[in-house]
Amino acid sequence: MYPAGEMDLEKSNIKDDETSPSSGSASSSEPSLLKPKPFELTADRDLLPEKTGTRVTRYLQFNFFTTYRKIFTVIFTANLITFVAFIAKTKGAPLATDVASATSANLMVAILFRQENFVNLVYEIAVCVPHSLPVWIRRRLAKVFHYGGAHSGSGVAAVVWYILYTALATRDYVNARTGDALASLITSYVLVTMFCLILASAHPRFRVMFHDYFEAGHRFAGWTALLTFWTHNILAANASRKLEGIPLGLYLIRSPNFWFLCISTSCTFLSWSRLRHREVYPEILSDHAIRLHFKYRPMQPFYGLKISDRPLAEWHAFATIPDEDENGKINGFSVVVSNAGDWTKKTILNPPNKLWIRGYPLHGLLYTSCLFKRIVVVATGSGIGPCLSLLYANVTPRRVLWSTPHPEVTYGPKIMNAVLRADPDAIVWNTRTLGRPDMVALTYQLVLESKAEAVFVISNPKVTRKVVYGMETRGIPAYGAIFDS
Repeated sequence: MYPAGEMDLEKSNIKDDETSPSSGSASSSEPSLLKPKPFELTADRDLLPEKTGTRVTRYLQFNFFTTYRKIFTVIFTANLITFVAFIAKTKGAPLATDVASATSANLMVAILFRQENFVNLVYEIAVCVPHSLPVWIRRRLAKVFHYGGAHSGSGVAAVVWYILYTALATRDYVNARTGDALASLITSYVLVTMFCLILASAHPRFRVMFHDYFEAGHRFAGWTALLTFWTHNILAANASRKLEGIPLGLYLIRSPNFWFLCISTSCTFLSWSRLRHREVYPEILSDHAIRLHFKYRPMQPFYGLKISDRPLAEWHAFATIPDEDENGKINGFSVVVSNAGDWTKKTILNPPNKLWIRGYPLHGLLYTSCLFKRIVVVATGSGIGPCLSLLYANVTPRRVLWSTPHPEVTYGPKIMNAVLRADPDAIVWNTRTLGRPDMVALTYQLVLESKAEAVFVISNPKVTRKVVYGMETRGIPAYGAIFDS
C-alpha cells in the first residue's frame, strides 16, 4: 500500500529501476535491424493540467481508497451483515455450525481467488465487454486485477469467524466435557494458531522485508491448516451425527462445510498436480538480463507463469512472451529475467537447464488493455519484458515509452526490434545519454498525441505509483501492478 505520509506521490523523489550494464554486447546473434527514430519530444510540464480536487481528497481517492481496499471492505461488510443475521436468527450467540459454515465459505473464496483457472475466468468476464460501452464502465472493469482484495478480505474474515467458532467450542466444552468435544477443541486451537501465523506473515511490511519466510509460512501453514480443518470437520461431524442418530457419511454430505472444504482442497491439489520439471533454453542478453526459452507448449499472449528451482521454498512469477518458429507459428514461450535480487542474479550468472513450473498460465494486468480502443504503454528498465506479450498480441493500438540505460546493450536487438515493430515511433529513452526523464509529463504528452483512452505502467513500485497517480488525478485511466496483493 502507500505510506500514510505520501499525500502527493507525483512530488516524491523517485529513481527508476535501471542498472548500469557492462560495456560488453549482448550474446544474441540477431543483427539490430531496427533503430529508434530520433524524437523531439521533451517533458513539458506546462502542458499538464491541474490535478483534480485538493491534496487531502486526492490522497483519499487515489491513495487510500484503492479498488483493492474497496473489495476488501465490501467482503468484510458482507460478513458483518451475515454475523448480525446469525444473531437475529438465534436471538443471542450464533450457532457454532453456522459460524463454522461461514469460516469454510470464506476460506473457499480466498483459495478460489488464488486458483489460476478461476482467476482467468474472472478476467475473461471482465474484458468481454464491447468498446461501445462508455469509458467510465470499462475503466472500472479494468480494475479486475485488484482481485487480491477478495483473497485477503475473505482470508481475514475466515480467521475472525474461526476465532469466534473456537470461543463457542470452548464454551461448549466447559459445559459438557466429552472426548469428542476435547478433540474438536484441540484441532480448533491448532487452526487458530495456523491462521494467525498466515495473517501475520502476509502483512505488507513483513512480505517486503522477509519475502522467502512469507512464502514458506503461507504455504506450509496453509497446508497444515487445510489438513487440520479436515480432521476437525470430521471430528465435529461425528459428534453431531451421534446427537441426530444418522450415519457420518449422510451427515457430511448434508453439511455445507464438507462441500466448501472439497472445493478448497481441489483448488490446492489442482495447482500442485501441474508441477513439472521443464527444460530451459537460456539466451544471455547481457550481465544484467537473460531470456529463458521454454519449448514444451505454445503460449498465447497475455499469460504469466510461476517458475522455481526450489519448488517447496520459493516461486517467481513472470509474464510470458510467445516464441515463433521460422514460419511465424508459436512454438514455445520465453520470460525475461533481469538482475533484481538474489534469485535473478543467480539465474543470470548460472543459467539453468531445467526449472520447475507450477499451475496453469495466468492472466495479468496487461490483459485488461483489451478493454480500450487505444493505449499508452510505459515501461522502465526490465519492465519492457511483460509488455512484449502485449506488443506481440497486436490487439490494441498503442504508443510505447521505454526508459532504460543502453537498451540494445542491456536487452539485445531482438527485444529492441519487438518494441519498434509494435510502435515504429516508440520513445526509447536512453537514460545514459539523455538523463532521467519526467515520466508523468512524457506520458501525458503521448496520451494527447495518440488520443489514448488509458495508460499501462510496468515499472518499479515508486515509478508505477507516481505515473498512475499523475494520470488518474488528471482524469486519465491508468493502471500499474499491485505490489502487496
